[in-house]
Amino acid sequence: MSDNKMNKNNETQKEKDAAGAQTPDNNEETKMSEKAASKEKEEKKKKSKMDKKEVKIAELEEKLKDLSDKHLRLQAEFDNFRKRTLREKTDLIKSGGESVLTGILPVVDDFERAIQALSNLPEEDAGKQGTMLIYSKFKDFLKQNNVNEIAALHQDFDVDHHEAITKIPAPEEKLKGKVVDVIQKGYTLNDKVIRYAKVVVGE
Repeated sequence: MSDNKMNKNNETQKEKDAAGAQTPDNNEETKMSEKAASKEKEEKKKKSKMDKKEVKIAELEEKLKDLSDKHLRLQAEFDNFRKRTLREKTDLIKSGGESVLTGILPVVDDFERAIQALSNLPEEDAGKQGTMLIYSKFKDFLKQNNVNEIAALHQDFDVDHHEAITKIPAPEEKLKGKVVDVIQKGYTLNDKVIRYAKVVVGE
């Protein structure tokens, strides 16, 4: 019986020894597992931080793109405004005296009628010479201010420059659709019509 007891004691001791021998291995495994978990946690944190940075970078890039677009639009608008202002200023300079020059045209018409009425007088007639001199000065003044007479007689009828008062049978075949008579001369100021030529058109 004592032998059995001893055997049991020996077995118990062996089990204890075995258990004691396994404990350090278990501890190592636990530590390794904890390290792996800790490393994974750190990697997740790093990844999370990287993701946040990438999101922030994407947001900033989007804002930069919007600001660049706005800048380009504003620059284009400013360029258009500058060009429009310059064009308006140029047009204003060109046509600034339009009303004054247009007001002079009836006076020029009167001088032309007077010259026609004086056509039968001799060239040395003082009245005729004075009228011609004043008329010549008016014409020079208009030319200096870029006011030019619109060509009309025997020209093709042009709605952009001529105003048809009436139509009559063309005296010649070649005058069909052309201006056969000018009732009132037309004028342009810097290529802009300030008075249409009043004409008779052949048909």
